[in-house]
Formats: sequence, C-alpha cells, structure tokens
Amino acid sequence: MNETTLSSGFDAIPQAILDKLTRFDMPAVRGIDASEQTMEVAGVTVPVYQCESLVLGSGAAGMRATVELQRRGVDVLVASTGLFAGTSACSGSDKQTLYTASTDYKGDNFVKYAQSLCSGGAMDFSTAYVEAVGSIDAMGGLQYMGLPLPHDDQGAILRYQTDHDEAGRATSCGPRTSKLMVKVLFEEALTLGVRILPSCSGIQIVKETVDGAERVCGLIALHREEKRNDYGLIFIRCEDLIIATGGPGELYRDSVYPHHCHGGLGLALEAGVELCNVTESQFGIGTPRTNFPWNLSGTYVQVMPRIYSVDAEGNEIHFLKRFYRTTREMVSNTFRKGYQWPYHSTRMLDYGSSLLDLAVFLEQQAGRKVYLDFLRNPEPVNEGDDFSLDNLDPDVREYLENNEALQELPIDRLRRMNPLAIELYRMHGSDLAAEPLEFAMNNQHMNGGILIDDWGRTSLAGCYAIGEAAGSHGVTRPGGAALNSGQVFGKRVALAIKRARDGKTNTVADAAVVSGAIEGTLKDADRFVSGGSVRKPKVVKTEIQARMSDNAGIICTADEVKSALEAATALRCEVEAEGLQVSSASMVGQAFRWRHMAWVSEAVLTALDYYISAGGGSRGARAICSEDGTRCPDAKVEDLSRFNFIEEQAKDREEKLIVSRVEEGLQVSALPVDLTPEVQREFFEKGWGSYLIKEG
Repeated sequence: MNETTLSSGFDAIPQAILDKLTRFDMPAVRGIDASEQTMEVAGVTVPVYQCESLVLGSGAAGMRATVELQRRGVDVLVASTGLFAGTSACSGSDKQTLYTASTDYKGDNFVKYAQSLCSGGAMDFSTAYVEAVGSIDAMGGLQYMGLPLPHDDQGAILRYQTDHDEAGRATSCGPRTSKLMVKVLFEEALTLGVRILPSCSGIQIVKETVDGAERVCGLIALHREEKRNDYGLIFIRCEDLIIATGGPGELYRDSVYPHHCHGGLGLALEAGVELCNVTESQFGIGTPRTNFPWNLSGTYVQVMPRIYSVDAEGNEIHFLKRFYRTTREMVSNTFRKGYQWPYHSTRMLDYGSSLLDLAVFLEQQAGRKVYLDFLRNPEPVNEGDDFSLDNLDPDVREYLENNEALQELPIDRLRRMNPLAIELYRMHGSDLAAEPLEFAMNNQHMNGGILIDDWGRTSLAGCYAIGEAAGSHGVTRPGGAALNSGQVFGKRVALAIKRARDGKTNTVADAAVVSGAIEGTLKDADRFVSGGSVRKPKVVKTEIQARMSDNAGIICTADEVKSALEAATALRCEVEAEGLQVSSASMVGQAFRWRHMAWVSEAVLTALDYYISAGGGSRGARAICSEDGTRCPDAKVEDLSRFNFIEEQAKDREEKLIVSRVEEGLQVSALPVDLTPEVQREFFEKGWGSYLIKEG
C-alpha cells in the first residue's frame, strides 16, 4: 500500500499507522484434536470432551475469563461458534469506547463513577461499584497484554466524553478497540496454552441434582467438524459454565449487529436460568446490515455532515428542516448525537438530539433511504439561514475549536479529528471522501440479559454469565461501559470459580442424566430433519425480526406490544410442539438457534407487556406512546401528536424485572435494587488475612 498520509491532530499520520489500527491480522488459532472419548446413546456415537470450566463464546469478555482462569490453574476450555466473528471482533463506532476510571489529570472518584453507571436505575449500586473499582485492573491488564491505548507523556490515558457521561471517562484506540482487545487476549491465551474448540455451538445446558439443588454438569453442542454422528453432536462435561455469547443480535430486522449473532439467552431460558431487564436495549443510527454494519456515533456526526433522504423516484429530500427551527439548532443537535448516540425518549423533547432519531425513523417508515454526505455542509433550514461554523451552540463551537476542526467541509473536519473513521469504511468498500453513506435507526445492544450477582453467578449453580449476555447494565449506561463490564466480570468469575474449587475434587456427572439429555436432543434433531413441521428457520427468522422491529423498537404502544406478545407466544408454542423443518442433518443448528430465539422474543415482549401494563413509562430504549401520555416532542412543521408518550415513573428505576420460565411459559416478577451508595472501608491488617484465606 502506498505510504499516503492523512492529516489528524497536529501531525500527519502515516498510512502504515492507520493500517496497524484497522487492517491488522488476528492470531492463527489451532483447535484442539478431536476427543477420543465417546459414549453411545440410542445407537449414536457421541464424542465427549472434558474440562473444569467451559467458556462458551470467544469475544472480549469470554477471553478475559479464559485468561484469568488459566492463570489460576483452572482447566478451561473455550467453545466458539466462530472465532473473530462476534460483536467484539466485528462491531464498533468512530472511536469505539472503553469506559474506565479516569487516570487523567486529577484521577477519579469510584463512588461517583458507580453512581453514573447506575443512575438510570434497575442496577444495584454494588454492581456498579464493582465495575468502577475493577476498571483500573481491567484496563491495566489489557495494556500489559499490548492494547495500544493512547496516553500523554506523563502516562495518563487520553480521555473524552461519551454517551451518558459527564466526567469524560472514555478512551479508545480507534474504531477497532474491541477487536484489538480480542486480539491481545487471544495472544495471551495462546501463550498460556489455552484449549480452544472452534466451530462449536451450544444447544442445551445439561443439569443434574446435587444435594437437592440443580447445577450445571455439561453442555450439549454441535461441532461442525465432527463426523462421528450425522449432526456433529458432542457433549462437553464441565463443572462450571461461563456464558459469554454476546447479545441476541438476530432478534431485530433493523440491527447493527454482525450477522449470525444469536447470543445465549434462549439457551439459558430453556435451562430455566432467569433473565432480567430484557426490556432495556440501545437503539441508534448506524449503517444497515445489508452493507457494512457500524455505529455512526462520535466524530461521524460531530463533523456535521449533510443529512438527506432519497425517495423511490430518486428525489433528494431535506427532511430535517421539517423538524428543527433553525440551521444552528439542527446542526448543533446533529453534533450532539456524537456523545448522545443512543435514542432516548426525553431527548426528543425541546428539539433535542433524539428528534433526529425520530425523523430518521419516520423516513424509514415512509420507505425512503437516508444518507450522510461528508462532501457538503448541511443545507439551511430557512431561506438565508446558511450553515456557518460561526453560528453554532457554544458547546459545539468550543469542542471544534479545541480540536482545531474548523475546516470548511465535513470530510476535512473528519480527517482532522479521526482519520481512522474514514479508513474503516474505505477498507469495507465505502469511500466517505467520494460518496454519501446510507444509514438507518438500528438495534445495537441489549442492556438486559441473564440475571447475575456481583460475582457473575446466575440462578443456576455452576452457571455464570458475562459480557452482553449478562443483564448487568441497568436502563442506561455510559458508552463503552459494557466493554469494561465484560473485562471486570471476566476476572471476577475466574476468582469466584477458583475460590469455589479450592479444596474440592472433581465430580463425575450422572451418566443416566447425561445420556437422557443427549437422547432428547437427538430426538429433536431427528424431528427437525424428518418431522412434519411446515415451519422453516428462515420463515421463523423473518417473522420474529419483523415483529420485534415493528412493535418493540423505539416507538411502542400498549396494544401493539400485547398483540405482538400473543403472536410470539403462539409461535413459540408451535415450535415447541411441532419443531422446525430443515433439509439436512447439517442444518439442525439453525433449527435449535431459532427455537432459542422464539423464546427470547417472547421473553422480551412478556417483560415489555408487564412493564407497560403496570404503568411503566418511556426511558432509555423506547417511547411508550399513548393518548394518555403527558409529554410530546415538538417539530417545526411536522405533526408529532401521535408520539405523545408516557413519562417514566421514578419507582420503576428501583427494581429489576425478572423473567422466569414456568411450566406453561414465562412469568415476570419485580426484584428491588439497592441504589444506596454505601461502601464499607476495609482496614489493611484485617482485610489482608481474609484475602489470604480466600485466595489460598
């Protein structure tokens, strides 16, 4: 590649450096040899793998847990559907954020940090405090492993402001931050000799009863390279299972997740593991999945590109002038999308930044495509009201001045502030310096997930959840806090497992329990191939995704959610009773995955219906619209009265909504959270002895 340069900050950055942060190679991984141990079940040979701890998923959270377990002498095995194919390796934004306690200038306050994490509600202060304190070690460990976080000459990490962040705790090493995290964690894991089983998807958690209580004893999985039975079915015997499978990216049609991200919530639900806060997601602008899916936060919008839509006849429409009153108001709120990226109902009010989200959503509903144009400045809202860098809100103008980003065109401002943002799209076939970029409103992240305690433990003994699979984030969170949470809990589950294992001998799972579970799975697989169901996974996928995007996106009504729930329940019951139809044994994985997703869709809609029926109002993920609503967004000329919405009730922040599987389906209950910022100080000599005993 030619050694061209792009201007950024105060110096020209060589192309080779840009490539190092965007076009880098991931380490070569050799999977473990096929197990020689097998068991015969119903005349079928089933290979058996064994480990003390099984990590399901190979993203940043799962690999942190893996490294920490291996360092502590725990026999760990990683099973992954696709190495370097999940959200950690394939998702991001302009300068993807890692949100950690700030070491910049005067340092940080852990209590205030924790309060910022749980300020949206539905999250215990203790969990937030654990993430705040643990962030220093999480970041330091990544730096030790080679993550190139930028710092000044005194060693302080460079910082900026992100979503729901007033303190400026964000840092980044570019749009590929989480992929770089995965890279250095894999390199460390390979150095430590970790065993890895690629092309392996979990389909059923196997449980046994010990001393009157259920606990994990293994996982039934499909291994694409296994040929000793028709389905590639294997059994992995383990004493502890860490679910690190990411979020349910396939749940929505309008999604910025990479393809084939199903997550592990359905796997957990089928095993009776409780979920929490699955009503809470993040939606925001990004490029569609049909192209290169990516979040358009940060500098992509802080450079204030021209935004327009195109109708079926090819006509360009300046649709934002129907919503904002002046050019200054429009472009200043476009800028604020950079650090107010997720949609939030209250930011639709007072001509705020989420009014832009609503406007884009309405253009999509009307069948028009929406674009960012970095080659032209925004068009005026009113005649004679031309865009000017001298006519911006003070916070916007100050930010651009501080970054010396007052160039004439958006593309030049983007080159100045973040050339990596341009480079990323260029390597995926879109040249922002030559053509406009299509974008849309998308689902991006689930803040809810599997219910965990402050050690990552779930409601099933021996089962842990970390990363986006864990429902630990509450209603809102600062951008990048999820990356930190996965790193903190990756270490904490390793500590919890090591402490629980010390002094104990390995147990052997009940052979009858295991063979019974495998036999049931084989029957399901046989039914998928030769049964009488007329439903195919592709049809179920289309139905679920359309229902979730159309009825459980950023705009909801009570009637639409209830109707969607009835349809979702009917579909799940049908799939449970009749199965799904696939054309060959190699396709049964799709059937199992979409049976799981039918459960997840029903769980989200069950919780959302419960929340709305109890008077729950609009907050981070969605506006709950109703004629009885008390707030309504205003627009310059557009009638938005149909988006009259119910306000959030303060009491709803004081509880988590728990979804549990019961015999007839799903039920929801409320679990109070403790938001009291109380931290007990431990004195050194007293705490030291306790630590030594716990750590052995």
